[in-house]
Amino acid sequence: MKIWEELILNPEEKKTKEKVRNSRNTLEHGTDPVLKSRVFIADHGLLFPTSFLNSACARPRERSLLLLSPLLVLLSSMELQRRPDQCLPERKGQKRKLEEDSDDISAPPSADARHALLSDVKEQVSLLDSTFSWTESDRSAAKRATHALADLAKNEDVVNVIVDGGAIPALVKHLQAPPLSETDRLQRPLPFEHEVEKGSAFALGLLAVKPEHQQLIVDSGALKHLVDLLKRHKNGLTSRAINSLIRRAADAITNLAHENSSIKTRVRMEGGIPPLVHLLEFADTKVQRAAAGALRTLAFKNDENKNQIVECNALPTLILMLRSEDAAIHYEAVGVIGNLVHSSPNIKKEVLLAGALQPVIGLLSSCCSESQREAALLLGQFAATDSDCKVHIVQRGAVRPLIEMLQSSDVQLKEMSAFALGRLAQDTHNQAGIAHNGGLMPLLKLLDSKNGSLQHNAAFALYGLADNEDNVSDFIRVGGIQRLQDGEFIVQATKDCVAKTLKRLEEKIHGRVLNHLLYLMRVSEKAFQRRVALALAHLCSADDQRKIFIDHHGLELLMGLLGSYNPKQQLDGAVALCKLANKTMTLSPVDAAPPSPTPQVYLGEQYVNNATLSDVTFLVEGKRFYAHRICLLASSDAFRAMFDGGYREKEARDIEIPNIRWEVFELMMRFIYTGSVDITLDIAQDLLRAADQYLLEGLKRLSEYTIAQDISLENVSSMYELSEAFNAISLRHTCILFILEHFDKLCGKPGHSNLIQHIIPEIQNYFVKALAKANSNIQL
Repeated sequence: MKIWEELILNPEEKKTKEKVRNSRNTLEHGTDPVLKSRVFIADHGLLFPTSFLNSACARPRERSLLLLSPLLVLLSSMELQRRPDQCLPERKGQKRKLEEDSDDISAPPSADARHALLSDVKEQVSLLDSTFSWTESDRSAAKRATHALADLAKNEDVVNVIVDGGAIPALVKHLQAPPLSETDRLQRPLPFEHEVEKGSAFALGLLAVKPEHQQLIVDSGALKHLVDLLKRHKNGLTSRAINSLIRRAADAITNLAHENSSIKTRVRMEGGIPPLVHLLEFADTKVQRAAAGALRTLAFKNDENKNQIVECNALPTLILMLRSEDAAIHYEAVGVIGNLVHSSPNIKKEVLLAGALQPVIGLLSSCCSESQREAALLLGQFAATDSDCKVHIVQRGAVRPLIEMLQSSDVQLKEMSAFALGRLAQDTHNQAGIAHNGGLMPLLKLLDSKNGSLQHNAAFALYGLADNEDNVSDFIRVGGIQRLQDGEFIVQATKDCVAKTLKRLEEKIHGRVLNHLLYLMRVSEKAFQRRVALALAHLCSADDQRKIFIDHHGLELLMGLLGSYNPKQQLDGAVALCKLANKTMTLSPVDAAPPSPTPQVYLGEQYVNNATLSDVTFLVEGKRFYAHRICLLASSDAFRAMFDGGYREKEARDIEIPNIRWEVFELMMRFIYTGSVDITLDIAQDLLRAADQYLLEGLKRLSEYTIAQDISLENVSSMYELSEAFNAISLRHTCILFILEHFDKLCGKPGHSNLIQHIIPEIQNYFVKALAKANSNIQL
């Protein structure tokens, strides 16, 4: 071959051929059965240049191998037509967590291509049916046919065509060796011994991509033959061909049983589990891995299979495999153990008694992220109910690597680590240990994840950590309260979990925890002091508000945040103050209309603007309004000063009112005579002005109440100015609470910053009085 390569191949073709040859060793010794199967096709010419195929220098044997069937030409064409990112199917392994679904979809063959493909499949099937003997020509032809079908079956879009072409019975037939004649018995070595069976097992494994194909293969009798192939080494012979055959048989069983509970049971009934367990101790590591992969699949959600695997004494060997430096070996081993333990408490006990705990913890530091993920999941299962085991896992060094895994770029690795920490955090001492080792911040960061499962596992772990009083200050130190409050959670269960975490933290704010926080609020750096004040505003009880915010100056810290020019700090301060206000009072200042004061003289509706017994007349907009001094004197200090003081109105019979409209004055007088009045929004501000002018506090409060119903994002600034102009305290306080409650929506509006700086003193005065009043009410 070297000679004609030098003579015929151009430099570019030589480079291609050399690349194929160099990669062949890697493929032959690699782990991917699909890639390894390509060696046959590469060596038989699909990568050879067309110039060589058509040259006279190509010997008949090479040309026959290269052009042995239109099937290979069609296969090569289909490979070229596949999308560049189309991946070859991997050997199926039962994962206990869902993998991300691939979006790769290759186009199915056209009608013409399907017809041609079906014809060639039938040709290969016919070849298999007619070559069941030990003659070298038959074995060679059968090997080529199985390899051709296997290579074609790598494309899932044409698997149905292969099955329709009758490939399954033919391949199943070749899972067993042909009968030996007397002549054959004398022939050693036998031609292509084990090779045809290996190719058939490989092809059948690739065809088992659909449940109906799995069942068809099993119904054709494949399982018995595959189990027999697992025992080929027992005749005392070992070779690379036998090792490869056994591996292909184990892989085929894995694929046939994948997510198929009935076939898992059939494998056990055919006696497949004992030889697979025996193969865990096989010298060839690839065989070990294939056997473990099959056991992993067979153990998943099948209690009878689990029990038989354990009864066959698989645990000691599996635990030894956990300690293997070969990542592929310990990955499969931890997968088998994980599936055995899942929903099987008795087996879990046996696994722990067999010494699995420390090796599994060791896998948290594996170079293989999938092994780390499986180990974390398994530790979470170990810690599910056994409190002692929770403690032992932490004592043996699991916490630090689990926390490191929280910061991985692998979403599933973070998910499993959070899951394990959540289970470990159900123990009081573990809660403190996880927080002490830096677990809080990574878990809080995972609340920002867009993966619902990861987010929920992190939330559950935080719920556990919140149960320990020693962790409360750490939650506050790293800003955990704000993260829990501000997070956007995907599923309702996570929202509920976060709410329970905040409630759990709230219940801890008393006694030594509160005293510790007050100490920190006094001596820590300013940023931490503010975080403590913010957290306490949300979490403290009403009984402790004065102590925290007046006596220990927490209010000053919140006001400092509100007065900051940092938008986030301003918003945090406003939200905290709003929460504090809601705890301080059950109603806002003007949530309900105030009761009217009882007048000293009540004349009644009939005397409003009635000349009967009238002793004073007001001139409003040129019209007379009849009134009674006795009623006016009792209503306010302004009228008393008017009639009893040294003003000219004292003796006047007619008094002119120059600055009030008639309808406003009439309503004001109606309130004086009856103690109540209906105020509409269009007249409320004028009535407030009149009530302030004549010191009618009851009417003023009613006017404020009506005006307050109209406060909005657009007018709150002008409403606050109105409250200042007429000393409308209730309206002013309502504006303050509205601004705090809607701070996030107001912050982008013009003049907002100036407004906040202007009203900060009034906000502080409001809270000082409100907290003092609330504390007095509590003491009473």
